[in-house]
Amino acid sequence: MSDKVYTDYFYNSEDFDKNHEMGYKDLHIPEGVEAQPLVVPPVLEPDKQENNDVWYTIESQEGDFQFLPGKKTHTWGYNFPVLGKTMVLTRGQHVHVTLKNSLPELTTYHWHGMELSGPGNDGACHSPVYPGEEKHIDFIVKQPAALTWLHAHPCPSTAMQVWMGLAMGVVITDANEAKLPIPKTYGKDEFPIILQDRIFHEDNQFDYKADYNAMGIFGDTPIINGVVRPYVDVTTQKVRLLFLGGSNRREWRLHFSDDLVMTQIAGDDSFLEHPVKLTKVLIGPGERQQVVVDFSNYKDGDVVNLYTDDFKLVEFRIHSYEKDDSVIPDTLFKPYDPVVNPNSPVPHVTMDNHNMINGKLFSMERIDMKQELMNAEYWDVTNTNDKVNGMLHPFHTHGAHFLVVSRNGKDPYPNERGVYKDTIEVAPQETVRIKVYFQNTGVFMYHCHIIEHEDAGMMAQIQIVDPKHPDKKYHLMDMETLNKAFAEERGVPEDEVFCPGMDVEGMAVKGEDHSLDALSSATHH
Repeated sequence: MSDKVYTDYFYNSEDFDKNHEMGYKDLHIPEGVEAQPLVVPPVLEPDKQENNDVWYTIESQEGDFQFLPGKKTHTWGYNFPVLGKTMVLTRGQHVHVTLKNSLPELTTYHWHGMELSGPGNDGACHSPVYPGEEKHIDFIVKQPAALTWLHAHPCPSTAMQVWMGLAMGVVITDANEAKLPIPKTYGKDEFPIILQDRIFHEDNQFDYKADYNAMGIFGDTPIINGVVRPYVDVTTQKVRLLFLGGSNRREWRLHFSDDLVMTQIAGDDSFLEHPVKLTKVLIGPGERQQVVVDFSNYKDGDVVNLYTDDFKLVEFRIHSYEKDDSVIPDTLFKPYDPVVNPNSPVPHVTMDNHNMINGKLFSMERIDMKQELMNAEYWDVTNTNDKVNGMLHPFHTHGAHFLVVSRNGKDPYPNERGVYKDTIEVAPQETVRIKVYFQNTGVFMYHCHIIEHEDAGMMAQIQIVDPKHPDKKYHLMDMETLNKAFAEERGVPEDEVFCPGMDVEGMAVKGEDHSLDALSSATHH
């Protein structure tokens, strides 16, 4: 492994979310919150397992959770009051899942980072599960080891449901990971770090409607795995951290005290081909990065802190440990790099303003692009925001991974080379070329993963066509049907449903100001 250590975030600081007047909030710890152990989400046990088949039930449910002193916060979660238990799958398994909705309104179950058929299994806008109903899906895990995740994705109420707590980790393991000499004992030397922020109102409650901002909501209280002020008892020399950017809007710019070196070993959907040493890493909404941290220079009783910017997020309390001389290999993974037909057109995807793809608001029943199954293509993804008022937009594809080819014609960043990605930060006036390869047919979304942006219309759809069945049709949900369902479930007239993204098809929310005048000057272009 190279001894080179990268000491910056790769992105230009002028593009960071904190440097724009777009509702940014500094983080703080509310009064009276004591440090407490990091909650490691328990592993979700299967209902049953027979040979290579495994069955699970995932229930969306209401709950109450003790984030802060005083009254518990009303939350939504998966098989748990908030967030969910970690689902662990193995490459090659045939997975059967019962999706059970015990919430008071419809939801969906989107497998972010999983390469499943769409729209049914993928679980985005076209696959609602209504209150009291169950839906059954099954799939075979055909992708390498990675941290993926499950979250609600009901257009256009994705942001509100994620804000309430509907997100959970889905870990994929494989034979390659099993043989690597890296920490992999869950809860002992391997910890998921789900990065989120929230705003607490009277009696410690969430109020998404009060906090709504079309540019994306910043919370002012950090929540890591559901804990406001967590610490980790370190009992091994090396620790593996699985970072997940679970915020609606906030970027997390992570670094340790003493500029402790992290060795990044994985990204969104695979290990890196070669590990990268760095002292700073930026995690955008939807992104995942995995690092190994070596605490060999610390002794029993020391404390090492993880920060975002200059704000302390997590304490790592060092205890006695056995010496670990294991060496991370120079090569961790060999990605499949398909050849692109030089005669293939290169689609140009633009992320415009805070609410459009290629100059259009999202439409539920419109197909914006088509691509042939198993046929790799280059896509050029451009953030058209200007440099003065723009922001980093995290571009995400459903149902497929991609390889990062270039940024404005130059090499990708070191930690995005030779790794499968599904979410990539794109800076204002930047074009990122990616190589996209779909292995499943269906209709899939691609969008900005600032969740309020996708709800507001910065989302489009691609149909993946099997040449053997080129005329296959899919049932696509329409916005009016969803609006009617939300109205009935909430007991309000259809024109009073609070779903800010409803105006993507001319269904503006009554009493809510979503005009450009209500937003930052960044939208006045």
